[in-house]
Amino acid sequence: MWLDRVKQVYGENLDITWKNFSLEQINSKEGPEWKAWEQGEPSERRSLLSQIAAEAARRQGPEAYDKYHLALLTARHAGQGRIPLNEEEPLIDLAESVGLDVGQFREDLKDPELAEIIGREHEEAASEGIFGTPTFVFENGTSAYLKTFIPPEYDTVAAFDSFIATGHRAYFGEIKRPQPPWPKGAVS
Repeated sequence: MWLDRVKQVYGENLDITWKNFSLEQINSKEGPEWKAWEQGEPSERRSLLSQIAAEAARRQGPEAYDKYHLALLTARHAGQGRIPLNEEEPLIDLAESVGLDVGQFREDLKDPELAEIIGREHEEAASEGIFGTPTFVFENGTSAYLKTFIPPEYDTVAAFDSFIATGHRAYFGEIKRPQPPWPKGAVS
């Protein structure tokens, strides 16, 4: 949601390519041969179905994907509801609310190729040392994981610019705030 606000300011000067990463996979105690995206029904996983839903939206074009992805993030992380990530009907309702072709969306939810895309993207990320979300990969090849709250609207772009100025510099290995007191004062 933060990046959507930044994108509204930067416009075409900011290119964001969202890729899949499975926290369930990276945190699994099942061993390296176990793959979250290969385990039966996607609804039995914590968030695989929502990732499949986002890929189904992507099939309807970049604008459809952006709308769906933002709506999914908002429904999960903002407001009161916290949409479940492993229930089909709320994900379909979300697709309808952003104007997707719901018939095509429903059909694509059943396509096993979408889970394969998620698995492939996850394994590519893990092979690069990525361990969590969100991780930003910059044009110069460096990457940075950022644990953050959504900055207040008045600080949206400045916070992003500060992060970019620091994040793409490979010689900054880690910045971490002691806990507690973080997030003291970070959230109003």
